[in-house]
Amino acid sequence: MTWNKFLQPDLILAGSVLNLTLDVIQHHKLKGLVLDVDETLVPITVGEASPELKEWVEEIRSHTALWLVSNNLNQARIGGIARSLNIPYYLGAAKPSRRKIRAALQAMNLPVEQVGMVGDRLFTDVLAGNRLGMFTILVEPIVHPEAALRSHPIRNFEVWFSEILGASINPEHTKSYNK
Repeated sequence: MTWNKFLQPDLILAGSVLNLTLDVIQHHKLKGLVLDVDETLVPITVGEASPELKEWVEEIRSHTALWLVSNNLNQARIGGIARSLNIPYYLGAAKPSRRKIRAALQAMNLPVEQVGMVGDRLFTDVLAGNRLGMFTILVEPIVHPEAALRSHPIRNFEVWFSEILGASINPEHTKSYNK
């Protein structure tokens, strides 16, 4: 597999994870989702799930198995978010390492091709998911309103570098991508 295939999400959503609807999930025949936490579900500076996120989780969980897999090592923060959403989790995943994502897949007891990897980062979430053969979904980062004007230098570099390698990261040009 070439680098552009490793870094190419199958689906690029304009907006946050809250735009990932049941219709989209069912259209892609997904039965489970592995979710990144920091800036995918909550801003990195926030220690609890928003009411909107809790509502989204309740709607999605009615048809889809959910698991959190975070690179963050803060047990109190990630565990608290996971408990508030009633979702099992792994922290310290060291993505793009696949070890803890594999463990989540095993716990879900679903075929890898029926599970989506959802995250805001190409070089961690998308790369790890693609290396496992998962359906990868790139979302825009959720940031704290007070930091909304903050730039995302790492993500911006990842997008720029991925496009140099041949991946198409523009949601207007790439709605979905078949591996």
